[in-house]
Amino acid sequence: METLDVRGLKCPLPVLKANKALRGMAPGAELLVLATDPAAEKDFPAFAEETGHALVSLTHEEEVLRVVLRRRAG
Repeated sequence: METLDVRGLKCPLPVLKANKALRGMAPGAELLVLATDPAAEKDFPAFAEETGHALVSLTHEEEVLRVVLRRRAG
């Protein structure tokens, strides 16, 4: 699983950087995103729904949001 650290970045950068990272990954591969932007909690589920990537998990670890996305097939 690859990790993308976007802590400190504000909307829309966390989602844009995750999208770029996912494009370079194999179908079915998972990406762990670490974010601190409060909007990311709503942005990532919407992003997954719009793009077809799977939102595997969305959890908080203190001030950090941990999002796991699975790249869509094809």
